Amino acid sequence: MNKNSFSEMPNKDGFFGDYGGSFIPPQLESVLAEITKEYEEIRTNKDFKDELAMLYKHFVGRPSPIFYAKRLSGKLGGADIYLKREDLNHTGAHKINHCLGEALLAKKMGKTKLIAETGAGQHGVALATAAALTGLECDIYMGEVDIAKEHPNVVRMKILGATVVPVSHGRKTLKEAVDSAFEAYLKDPITQFYAIGSVVGPHPFPMMVRDFQQIVGEEAKVQFKEMTGKYPDNLVACVGGGSNAIGLFTPFLEEENIDIYGVEPSGRSLEVGDHAATLTYGTPGIIHGFKCYLLQDENGEPEKVYSVASGLDYPGVGPQHSYLKDIGRVKYECINDSEAIDSFFELSRSEGIIPAIESAHAVAFAIKLAKKVGKGKSILINLSGRGDKDIDFVVENYGDKYIK
Repeated sequence: MNKNSFSEMPNKDGFFGDYGGSFIPPQLESVLAEITKEYEEIRTNKDFKDELAMLYKHFVGRPSPIFYAKRLSGKLGGADIYLKREDLNHTGAHKINHCLGEALLAKKMGKTKLIAETGAGQHGVALATAAALTGLECDIYMGEVDIAKEHPNVVRMKILGATVVPVSHGRKTLKEAVDSAFEAYLKDPITQFYAIGSVVGPHPFPMMVRDFQQIVGEEAKVQFKEMTGKYPDNLVACVGGGSNAIGLFTPFLEEENIDIYGVEPSGRSLEVGDHAATLTYGTPGIIHGFKCYLLQDENGEPEKVYSVASGLDYPGVGPQHSYLKDIGRVKYECINDSEAIDSFFELSRSEGIIPAIESAHAVAFAIKLAKKVGKGKSILINLSGRGDKDIDFVVENYGDKYIK
């Protein structure tokens, strides 16, 4: 593998190998070209970087710490498990990292409103927060199923001044929320800025969100070496669209001795509509303006998908993840609903940390991996979010089994 091969991606057309690009209506071409131009100018601008760094430190609370999960590791009797605590960020997840960057860019471009989709509500809360901070209006599109499931985050968005727009068609979850946000953006791409919530969408969004999120891995590289004297042997993160994973993985991709795992949701079963394991069971296709692995029917239309974790409930995936799968640099594995909920309670009761259900997928796989690789090895999980948003749903649906 050529040195810097990963850092040189995407190419000028927004492709990571065969994936990515910009498959958009003609009326958006000039708008996205302007966003690309403005982003390329500010990404190296000292004033912009200094302002973002100040907000990361004094508003978000970065750097997020790394925590050694001693009790959990001891219970398993295998590899040592460490957590990159993105759940401790202001707003409770990694999403604030790119939302602040996108909001500052929108403000610089003279936009007056931020719009976005959300599934679990973490991106919605983070963007509503960034909008309040920068004085911008904010509309968040959210499926009615997720509105009911993630009620605490809906309330937070409204308190922060955002308008939550219910999406009532289709499965009423994340894919439909993205559809609706795109439709709203097409109506007014001049005053609005679509702050996409993951490393998905047309160029430049997969690149831009990755760049803002890679602070997670940059910090982890330094922190883990300070703690242990070396880099982790294994990295683990959940993958829906894939922003938290690409944020952790990117600074480590050139380190060939580190094994990297992305964890997808295999849901209730492997029947169509019962899972969202895109990289494992999908094929290349086009969704929401970009090419990626896609769960699709014989006509190329996105399949219905499902996950107990609303933030992983998407039929596509980031184009860079698609490329990393093809070249074998990252291994993509699956965890089902039951395993994720088991791990939600396991981490809560072993370490006093309630994870987001999304993050619990990564914890569940790391528990399996720890037993497999054995003592003397280390695993760093990106604990991408906290579980405050999930507690009502978990108690209502799983309380009889886990809570006395």
